[in-house]
Amino acid sequence: MIMQQRWLTLAVACICICISDQSFPQKRRCAFQVTAQNQEYTAVGNVSGSVQLCEKTQCCVGYFLNVDGRPVVDVLACDIAEKSCPDATCKTQTRFNGQVLVCVCNTDLCNSNSNITWTLELEDPQPSYFVEDKPKLCSCQTTEPSEFHIDDIELQQIVGHGHFATVWQGKYKGSTVAVKVFPVGWKQKFTAEKEVYELPLMNHAGIVRFLGSGSKPDGRSCLIVLQFAECGSLHSYLCKHTTNWMLTLKLCQSLSQGLSYLHSDLKKHGVHKPPVAHRDFSSSNVLVRADGTCVLCDFGCSTILRSCSGNHSWQSHITNMEGHAQLGTLRYMPPEILEGSVNLSSSRCLMQGDIYALGLLLWEIWMRCSDLFEGGVAPQHLLPYESELGANATRDSLIQYVFQLEKRPAIPKHWELLPQGSVLQELLTDCWDCDADARLTVECAVDRLLSFQSCYFP
Repeated sequence: MIMQQRWLTLAVACICICISDQSFPQKRRCAFQVTAQNQEYTAVGNVSGSVQLCEKTQCCVGYFLNVDGRPVVDVLACDIAEKSCPDATCKTQTRFNGQVLVCVCNTDLCNSNSNITWTLELEDPQPSYFVEDKPKLCSCQTTEPSEFHIDDIELQQIVGHGHFATVWQGKYKGSTVAVKVFPVGWKQKFTAEKEVYELPLMNHAGIVRFLGSGSKPDGRSCLIVLQFAECGSLHSYLCKHTTNWMLTLKLCQSLSQGLSYLHSDLKKHGVHKPPVAHRDFSSSNVLVRADGTCVLCDFGCSTILRSCSGNHSWQSHITNMEGHAQLGTLRYMPPEILEGSVNLSSSRCLMQGDIYALGLLLWEIWMRCSDLFEGGVAPQHLLPYESELGANATRDSLIQYVFQLEKRPAIPKHWELLPQGSVLQELLTDCWDCDADARLTVECAVDRLLSFQSCYFP
């Protein structure tokens, strides 16, 4: 009888083990390496050195940028979601006219460099994986992105309307992209924006990724193809969502870092990225990615500081502020530009204008942070000066309120009682100061935001 019980126990244990093995398959191990723009992949599995243990999928992926015929790693990781990956080895396929190579596979470490099958003839691919590319460009040259034909892109739905273009969600060779379509009358804006995106060294986590440009066969529309931002504009995001303190910090820090990179004057490996003033910095011209970070976009009004001949000179895309094609968004314009008392060819003036707008954007984000309001209930999203001057503030009303009366958006009084209240108010007032010369540099704003302590809230 005892022996029968033991055999029965052993049989049940074996059955349980079998069921367990079938219900909980061994987790996939994938090679892991990601760039700063792709940090969302760190959340899909536990990372140990260069190996990731997948939590949500049995598929490994590899994304590579084709730089001068050599693959440079963009992502090696577990896939973000489960999908079909029938191949045991990683066989690359090209995307975006050969600019990107993608592979998916279903065995351990199948996406490591030694297991990849290349479908393009690439020069000595393996040694270049971890070597930074060194393009040879003079300070006047720009990069050469893909040229898209509109017939190659499936325009699915309109996701936004701007002053100069319509933005579509589209598909290109299976990938979701954003497509900005400019009518023929706004070709100058298309050219200005494309020129900023094509500057050398413009690849940064805080700038929306530029994939290429093109035109309709009849030449009546031009298009810019961009990485798709899942959460839409910062304006639409704040209308739909409140945030906690940690997500608020992520939004604000990434926002300021993107502007800092745009303003930076970089020389690296023989190429030059001149500083760029955005000049239409608003919550409609900032996008939010799925990982909760901000990326800057919409550079049709921007100004580039070039130094091709050794003498700094501004290349401005300036239109008559009284005309139909008004430069920038009124409610985000600094008082000195609203009133017209400054020289728009001054580099310092244009950078200071972006800092003023940065202060307004930080205010917008903080006004939707539930941790900054009693009971965790933040007020509905309002644009700067909307409560004071209405949804359609005029230039004259803004000049009177912002320039003559030196007023700014209201800061809630109870913030003075919060642990971080004083630093929030100080940062805002230092960004939107009436004296443009007294405003912070963007680098200083970045440093202050990075110094904010996460321990303000448990």
